[in-house]
Amino acid sequence: MSPIPSTQYAKNGDFTLAYQVLGMGRRDLIYLLSETPNVVANWFVPEHARYMERLASFSRLVVTDRRGMGCSDRLPPGESPVLEDMVDDLLVVMETANASPATLLAGAETAFIALMAAATHPDRVEGLVLWQPSPSWQRSEDLPWEESPDEIEASLGVIRRVTNLRGWAEVNARDSMPSWAIDPDKVAIWEALSALAGSAEAWYRDQRMFYSIDLREIVPTIEAPTLILARPANRGFRIESCRFLAERMPNATLIELDGEDYLPWAGNQGDALEEIQEFLTGERTAPRDDRPLVTVLFTDIVRSTEMAAEIGDRAWRELLVKHHDLVRRILLEHRGREMDTAGDGFFAAFDGPARAVACAREVVQAVRTLGIEIRAGLHTGEVETIDGKVGGMTVHIGARIGALAGPSEVLVSQTVRDLVAGSGLNFEDAGVHDLKGIPDRWHVYRVAG
Repeated sequence: MSPIPSTQYAKNGDFTLAYQVLGMGRRDLIYLLSETPNVVANWFVPEHARYMERLASFSRLVVTDRRGMGCSDRLPPGESPVLEDMVDDLLVVMETANASPATLLAGAETAFIALMAAATHPDRVEGLVLWQPSPSWQRSEDLPWEESPDEIEASLGVIRRVTNLRGWAEVNARDSMPSWAIDPDKVAIWEALSALAGSAEAWYRDQRMFYSIDLREIVPTIEAPTLILARPANRGFRIESCRFLAERMPNATLIELDGEDYLPWAGNQGDALEEIQEFLTGERTAPRDDRPLVTVLFTDIVRSTEMAAEIGDRAWRELLVKHHDLVRRILLEHRGREMDTAGDGFFAAFDGPARAVACAREVVQAVRTLGIEIRAGLHTGEVETIDGKVGGMTVHIGARIGALAGPSEVLVSQTVRDLVAGSGLNFEDAGVHDLKGIPDRWHVYRVAG
């Protein structure tokens, strides 16, 4: 998990506004969180954390919640936000963070805030990066593809009537985040982010205000250089609204990207990040291709398919949740970084091989309390690190060694065994093996005890 930046606060009258600052770039970039506003919670999502870290690699990044949501002060029951107040809040955060003028990065509902700020305070906004924006969510002659009054009321009614947040998250992921919809763990994260952003009633009042906005008249007055990014294949919005803005804003450029996910940090985030970097800095460079020495750990549950069939889908899902929670706690204790979770297995990375082996041993013992067994494999080597993801031959070797292991068995490469000499760990010879798709033969060792 990425280190969470310190949360700071700005005051606009009686309201306290949460924000974070990270990165040391020459240009200030204000990130107005949309859909899942909570400056702390989003760092627990590996994809979003990587996205923000990459933004901070070429900017001085200020991440902020808006009034009524996330870690900022909530509104009194029954009270709705006002766009003008949200613009004032933004300016206060910018001033408090010493980030004025700055470029604003916003999407969906927060694009309205960014557009209004650029129109009314051009001296404070030197640029806009807008993700899938629209000048209005109301149907009109200019925007016949947006929602009709009846459709708006229906959409708001769905939000207000939410009583089962998991069910809502499943539907929402299916419709707008297809790369997440197939993973129950990610759907659960989506549910948690939604809960931490605000209650159903808070979302209802927040979205009702945004549905009432119409900025068509002010759009042509916005002179700030503007980059509009969108994924036309996504079903959660209409690309026509982005094209409408690009045609009417004097200095706007629209870039249409591949992918189906509604949020820029889900799915292929690299294309969007490269466009943002070039817009902000004039440079279009891939992230630094580091090759640090890393120990990778792969685990998976033994007989998972048979167990799922024996106990039923619901019980299996509940068991997986307990398994994932247990593994994540142990990873945290041993300074492991969760890189990916596919079904019933974990892929984690460590900066020390002894900690990785100790973590694997503890996980093997701990999951037995759940009535299951796992297998584990480890290898140490150089990895390619791009956008926070690790890859390369080291990862493939670790996965292949993990596949060789039996129930409650931890296998390591000879590299791992040699690197932990003197640590007190004991190993047994597990033979020399061919690893599918990997050149040469590999000596493998079993962790003893």
